[in-house]
Amino acid sequence: MRHPFLLLMMAAFSTVVRAGAAEEPEPAAPVFFDDFCDRSAAELEAHGWTVRTADGWPGIQGATWRRENVSFPGDPAREGPGILRMTSTTDGTPAGTFQTQVCQQRKFREGTYAARVRFSPAPAPGQSGDGVVESFYAISVLEPRGHPDYSECDFEYLPSGGWGQKRAALFVTTWITSEPKPDGTNDAFSGATPGELAGWHVLVLQVAGGHVRYFLDRKPVGDHSGPCYPREAMSINFNLWFTREGVQASRAARSYEEDIDWVYFEKDVALSPDEIQRRVDALRQAGVARKDTVESLGLPCPCNL
Repeated sequence: MRHPFLLLMMAAFSTVVRAGAAEEPEPAAPVFFDDFCDRSAAELEAHGWTVRTADGWPGIQGATWRRENVSFPGDPAREGPGILRMTSTTDGTPAGTFQTQVCQQRKFREGTYAARVRFSPAPAPGQSGDGVVESFYAISVLEPRGHPDYSECDFEYLPSGGWGQKRAALFVTTWITSEPKPDGTNDAFSGATPGELAGWHVLVLQVAGGHVRYFLDRKPVGDHSGPCYPREAMSINFNLWFTREGVQASRAARSYEEDIDWVYFEKDVALSPDEIQRRVDALRQAGVARKDTVESLGLPCPCNL
């Protein structure tokens, strides 16, 4: 039989070790984090997000950006308190196309951006094959056209292919301006990673030291530098839209989904995917549903401009 005092000391030591292993140092830099515990679009917007309702680019000309496309179905896997779901629908016509975009305040530039998202390769329900774009990105504003300080960094998944890819691919693109070059190509650095990506993925974007680096599930998939490096404040965006050239002719309605589990930004530091995950795990273990210490710049977000 072990001595009661020894058992007490062992228990105390075990408690200290467990607590120390779970503890993540408090970041010194400003942080933005949202675990999407909301229950309505109105509640989401109360926390600095905008759900787009304004007409315009990108997507099918004449399509509607609908607030009702945002929902909060909960997390069936119980990996977190909830998820934000975007649902976009088309019947192949502009009048029957409803796209979705949500964006945060325009106050982010250098630092590390990350989100855990679920890509869907096929509609629920309906026939697959539409040119749909499922995205996570940071952007300044599209106007004025050709602005020399224009800034945009994109993750865009095309489950049915497009943009030169015959099959599913993830594009990472860092823009110099929003205007095409004289030869008609995009004024940007871009790369594509072919392959099906149905399911959950962690996307990490580092904007630091003159480089824009992209990671898919810890794997580096892009490194851009030079004139594309972001020069002005951007907003964090999620967008689910249809390409004009890729929508099928079928008039049967079909709906596509993109889920967001969480989003994280830390200012002025280049964090690895593993460091990001530890930050998020620590916030969740502490019961933090959202945190925002990134100073507002009073700039309009691009959703409804």
